[in-house]
Amino acid sequence: MDWIIVIAGIFLLITGLAGCVFPVIPGPPIAYGALLLLLLHSSASANISTGTYIWLGSGVVAVLVLDFILPVIGAKRTGGTKAGKIGSTIGLVFSLFLNPIMIIIGPFIGAVVGELLAGQTQKTALRSGLGSFLGFLTGTFLKIIVTGFVAYTFVHALIG
Repeated sequence: MDWIIVIAGIFLLITGLAGCVFPVIPGPPIAYGALLLLLLHSSASANISTGTYIWLGSGVVAVLVLDFILPVIGAKRTGGTKAGKIGSTIGLVFSLFLNPIMIIIGPFIGAVVGELLAGQTQKTALRSGLGSFLGFLTGTFLKIIVTGFVAYTFVHALIG
């Protein structure tokens, strides 16, 4: 039974890492599921403290929230207006229903279109879109870090 748990956990970790890059898949929560599976493992669960579960779970929740907020913050920090922030959010939401490439560039396009519709110059609109894109990349980077910690904890618990 333990080897089935380990194989399922590895599958969840790989899927979770893929989800860090493809925003349609909620990567960190899926990877965290691998740790939860270890609670069923006869010996590996003893190697993870309750505090570790809580800290990593909190990190997963925090990075999920930040992943939606960072593109908006990026647009604002680069001089974007409220229209750019709204456009970035709309671009992200609409792109969720499209292919993975659109999810990556959706917030950028949304911020640029929002700024242009609000009467901003093309330079301001592009800067706002770039800020939104950089916020998206930052969120992706944070998801990879948190998922990496989850994967490390999983492997470390198995090795003992």
